Amino acid sequence: MLEWMLMPYRRYAEFSGRSQRKEYWMFTLFSVIVTVVLAVLMVVGGFDFFSDPTLQSSEPNVLGYIAVGLFLVFILGSIIPSIAVSVRRFHDRDMSGWWVLGFAVLSNLPYVGWLFSIGNLVIMALPGTPGQNRFGNDPLDPNAAEVFS
Repeated sequence: MLEWMLMPYRRYAEFSGRSQRKEYWMFTLFSVIVTVVLAVLMVVGGFDFFSDPTLQSSEPNVLGYIAVGLFLVFILGSIIPSIAVSVRRFHDRDMSGWWVLGFAVLSNLPYVGWLFSIGNLVIMALPGTPGQNRFGNDPLDPNAAEVFS
C-alpha cells in the first residue's frame, strides 16, 4: 500500500505514460494524511488557526515552527509529482495532459468553478481506457511491467 502512495515520488517529473486510479488515489490519501498530521502538530505547537485566524494572541513554540517548516517542504516537494500523476491519469483516460491546466483554471471561476472541480474528480475516478492508447500501454496489463519500473 505504501508503495502505491510513494510511486509518484519515484516517477517525480515523469509526465509521459499512464497511471491507474490506484496510484492517483493512494497518493491523494497519503497527501491528506500527511497534511492532517502536520496541521495537528501546528495546532499543538501553538498555531491556533481556529480561534485566532490572525495568530496575534497565540505564541507558537518550537514544535509549531518545525511543523510549519515540514509542511512547506512537503508542499514544495509534492507540487511536481501531483501535477505529473494527474497528467498521467488523464493520459490513462486517453485525454491530453493539458486538461489538467484547463481544469485548474476553470475550477477557480466564480460561481461555477465547483462544477469543474467535481468534473475533475469524476474523471479521476473513471477507469482508464482498456488496452494500449496513444499514451502507452495499459497499466493494468500484467505484461506491461515497464510501467512500474
